[in-house]
Amino acid sequence: MALHRLPALAAEYLEGGAEDEIALAANRQAFDRLRFRPRLAEGDAPSGECRFPYVIAPTGLNGLYWHGADLALARAAAKVGVPFTQSTVSNVLLEDVAKVRGLEHWFQLYIFSEMALVERLLGRVAAAGVRTLVVTIDANTFGNREWNARLYAAEGQATLAARMDALRHPRWMAQVFRKGLPGFPNIAEWLGAGSADLLEASRWLRQNIAPTVSWRELEHVRALWHGRMLIKGIGHPADARRAVDMGADGVVLGNHGGRQLDGAAPGLELLQATRAELGADVQVLVEGGVRRGADILKASLLGADGVMGGRATLYGVAAGGEAGATRALAILEQEYQRARILLGDGDMACEKI
Repeated sequence: MALHRLPALAAEYLEGGAEDEIALAANRQAFDRLRFRPRLAEGDAPSGECRFPYVIAPTGLNGLYWHGADLALARAAAKVGVPFTQSTVSNVLLEDVAKVRGLEHWFQLYIFSEMALVERLLGRVAAAGVRTLVVTIDANTFGNREWNARLYAAEGQATLAARMDALRHPRWMAQVFRKGLPGFPNIAEWLGAGSADLLEASRWLRQNIAPTVSWRELEHVRALWHGRMLIKGIGHPADARRAVDMGADGVVLGNHGGRQLDGAAPGLELLQATRAELGADVQVLVEGGVRRGADILKASLLGADGVMGGRATLYGVAAGGEAGATRALAILEQEYQRARILLGDGDMACEKI
């Protein structure tokens, strides 16, 4: 439904990975290789439903799929009872998302070259009542997403073919394009007059996000932030250990949905070694490749406290806004709870996020 409604310039941004998309495919294959061995006659069926161990991952430019998509995702998350992680480059003010009743609001942070920008943004995040900060370290230099060359003649400038394709999607044109292409309101104070121009804003981001992230900078953020802090983009158990030693409360394992370093290991493949390194008390989440509720159960059985998922709810919001996102979450939760029963997992601990 989403891909039928979206023009190519939005659909490929949603679906695509880096270079040959080896990492993108590997994320899915890591789940496909695992097999359940049900124990169905033990007389110890699950006593009830676990909390659904799912977090909506931070994704930027959601307004490209549905006008006000970040708010739609936040409201869907609140209905289902899962956290929503708002991106630094989301298209809705963080203060507006914070007003969504019943929402567990997480905020994702990119490290800028000027730490004063980070300090100012963190002040707003704290004032909005956010308690969990997710610091991304694997996307400061953008991956080589070659599908861009098919759609854009230059940075942010769609080719004639892409623009003609958009005209063939009248529902998207009416719901997104005619209401104004998304901007980046959470960094508008630094963009100035260019805040409403997607091309200018994209250029500013590329110029001002720090090209690399060091442990020194992460320690500085830890000193500034007094709430819970997760490091996202961990690709090695040794870095997970260093993140926790530095003061992080948890880590998110993965390869940025296969959109950054092609060939980087899936988070699921890192999970058992990371859990052995960190022990049972540190929160470990996995991102990348989650498409079914059974995938969430597989990650849980291997030691994850939960998963982060981006594309699943983006398909939902692109198909039908808040109702579509809510439906996507409901499907995943129903599949997860059903898989627990069919596995005969008995007293498997109910995960908490």
